Amino acid sequence: MNEFTSDVAFTPTVKAIQSRKGSRDSYARVEQRGGWRATITSDLAAFIEAQTSVFLATANAEGQPYIQHRGGPAGFLKVLDEHMIGFADFSGNRQFITQGNLEDNGQAFLFLIDYMLRQRIKIWGRARVVENDPELMAKLMPPDYRARPEQAILFTVTAWDANCPQHIPQRFEAADVAAALAERDQRIAGLEQEIARLRDNAAAKV
Repeated sequence: MNEFTSDVAFTPTVKAIQSRKGSRDSYARVEQRGGWRATITSDLAAFIEAQTSVFLATANAEGQPYIQHRGGPAGFLKVLDEHMIGFADFSGNRQFITQGNLEDNGQAFLFLIDYMLRQRIKIWGRARVVENDPELMAKLMPPDYRARPEQAILFTVTAWDANCPQHIPQRFEAADVAAALAERDQRIAGLEQEIARLRDNAAAKV
């Protein structure tokens, strides 16, 4: 049983390195103030459900790590309660590495990054695959999304932490850029019409 929520990541070996490199005192103060959150707040839920991409890390029985990307429309990641996140696992290359890892080792990790906001969230927990549950799948499947769901993944949160934006490049989604350009073009068209109207009025007065 961990003394602090951050102990899921800060093992004795990690803490020893922190002590050697001078950061242990600052993290110890964080621990004494309550450490990392273990429940999903409303702000975190909004961030999660706004994402269109997530990285899911698992490890097999021997500890070999594996990272899998999952994506979908905003809202494909669903916060089911203050401890659980769920999403439909769409059919892909059918290697089933993540599913095999989770059968042997339920520990998992979610990494979410928003390049536009330059924010990243790290979530530790346990995950499991749920097969043949139409009711759950109907709850998780994004409406009108053309993908074939194979199964569901439920992720129970143990702890989470938000990183600073340092070194995160700022990038924008193509849809957001297209919307901004369309708004600009509409504004330009309106200004051009106003200029033409003013010219016509000026010519009429000559």
